[in-house]
Amino acid sequence: MSSNQVIIKNLGRQPYQKIWQAMQSFTDQRSIDDLDQIWIVEHDPVFTQGTAGKPEHVLDVGDIPIIKTDRGGQVTYHGPGQLVIYPLINIKRLKLGVRDLVTAIEQSIIEMMAQFGVDAYAKCDAPGVYVDNRKLASLGLRIRKGCSFHGLAVNINMDLSPFLRINPCGYAGMEMVQAKDLGGPQNVTEAGDILTPILIHKLGLQN
Repeated sequence: MSSNQVIIKNLGRQPYQKIWQAMQSFTDQRSIDDLDQIWIVEHDPVFTQGTAGKPEHVLDVGDIPIIKTDRGGQVTYHGPGQLVIYPLINIKRLKLGVRDLVTAIEQSIIEMMAQFGVDAYAKCDAPGVYVDNRKLASLGLRIRKGCSFHGLAVNINMDLSPFLRINPCGYAGMEMVQAKDLGGPQNVTEAGDILTPILIHKLGLQN
């Protein structure tokens, strides 16, 4: 079996804490020969605070739980209607640097949106994907033992109002946007079906 084979897992809607703990366990226990995995999931409503997170960027969480996590970055929101993809990959084996991984993720989302005639782009100083200076997708990664976990979240067809309770990714007044309103993919399933094969190809993997 080729070392660049990847296992795809569609996990449906899941609580964040459960999936985070499962990612950690998989990464801690995987051997050098274990195949990479890509997990596709939607989360129950939750705010997550990254390792660089500052409390002043959390304005009013209200009834939505907030979890301090071990990914990079600041605070963000996850909820139903948002496509979350976690690439659990051995970047050392694939000879990818962290910047290579970030670029592959960003360019995959940009390519997906281009299929719908939407001009999305990345910013060198603020990881993620943007359209008209509004944020469509967020990134947060962690590398352990040469392997990545955590990943990307693309707003597809969701309630964006919880983002108003935080400074998304540490940027006050950052406006969020979603694919449905841009004429892009209309639901998480459609977006996942388009984005996953693009991402696999850009990472040099095969399903």
